[in-house]
Amino acid sequence: MAAEIQPQPQARKPCLLSKIEAFQEVVSTAVIIPKEDGVISVSEDRAIRVWLKRDSGQYWPSVYHTLPSSCSCMSFNPETRRLSLGMDTGSICEFILSEDYNTITPARTYQAHQGRVTVVLFVLEMEWLLSTGQDKNFTWHCSESGQQLGTYRTAAWVSGLQFDVETRHAFVGDQSGQVTILKLEQESCSLVTTFKGHTGNVTALSWDPVQRVLFSGSSDHSIIMWDIGGRKGTAIELQGHNDKVQGLCYASHTRQLISCSSDGGIVIWNMDVTRQETPEWLDSDSCQKCEQPFFWNFKQMWDSKKIGLRQHHCRKCGQAVCGKCSSKRSSIPLMGFEFEVRVCDSCHESITDEDRAPTATFHDSKHSIVYMHYEPTTGNLLTSGTDKVIKLWDMTPVVS
Repeated sequence: MAAEIQPQPQARKPCLLSKIEAFQEVVSTAVIIPKEDGVISVSEDRAIRVWLKRDSGQYWPSVYHTLPSSCSCMSFNPETRRLSLGMDTGSICEFILSEDYNTITPARTYQAHQGRVTVVLFVLEMEWLLSTGQDKNFTWHCSESGQQLGTYRTAAWVSGLQFDVETRHAFVGDQSGQVTILKLEQESCSLVTTFKGHTGNVTALSWDPVQRVLFSGSSDHSIIMWDIGGRKGTAIELQGHNDKVQGLCYASHTRQLISCSSDGGIVIWNMDVTRQETPEWLDSDSCQKCEQPFFWNFKQMWDSKKIGLRQHHCRKCGQAVCGKCSSKRSSIPLMGFEFEVRVCDSCHESITDEDRAPTATFHDSKHSIVYMHYEPTTGNLLTSGTDKVIKLWDMTPVVS
């Protein structure tokens, strides 16, 4: 439970401000309380804890409340101090925290789902409570009356949810890797469109209402930036993690994306650069460089008396090439490839050192992250790990 206070580092990297360690179980969800030097956490022991920073620099619990069942997700609104908790039972339990954050009062319970609640999101402007569950239902309730306003059946159970207040669009990411856009009215819902770019399930979503860009993270280790407002169908892929993406947040004032993954990596992406879409992979029965047949092209193998080769693809031009013609590797940051990837020999020669200049910075949180929360007004990041520790980071050295 002791806090570790460190001086501001000279290097541009996150600064570890504090650690909260007094947990018997993993913290499944947590949020930073802005302007209060506080944290709300829910751990797998079914306990809600409110931590306030004391003069000693340590965080001590001011509230300890045990829930009747396990909590799977949380939404906190600092203006109303409304805490909405999605439960494993399918219900959503709401609490109100006192102004001094020393008391928690039960407010309402919504019977929202038939299965575990996967995401809950309170929208103050609409007085709506949006939620998704493992019952494959997306629902929204009136937070004033507690009445259910509508429901929509999703293709798979949902693991990411964002909402745009201006247009009333809900962005729903699910376990199939698909993202669905829904238009919500007071008591009705209509499907706008669906799109898919991930090979794994969607694990996190972040919406920027200014640039009108949606970011999706996945268990396939990738992030995709969907330019919805540009109306050009642009989708930029970002490859900078070695494990499942566990959280995303966009800092619109600096145009930087923060992402965290299960391997403990924290990546800060500079989105204020002109990025390029990755090319579509081309189909061919033979190498598009040396014309050697691929191993399924029996006719050309027989006619040319050549052994069939395995097919690869150049990540820069998308051409189908053999291993000999794509023996080089290179990073291509403006295409989202911060790690070295396969490129054909001619593309490798065309990539300059300037083209290889990184557009992201990489940092090690030193714990396997299960959840993250970024508080833009303070510039602080919270990470919760499998080590049963919450870490608070000052991100202003890198997000400024």
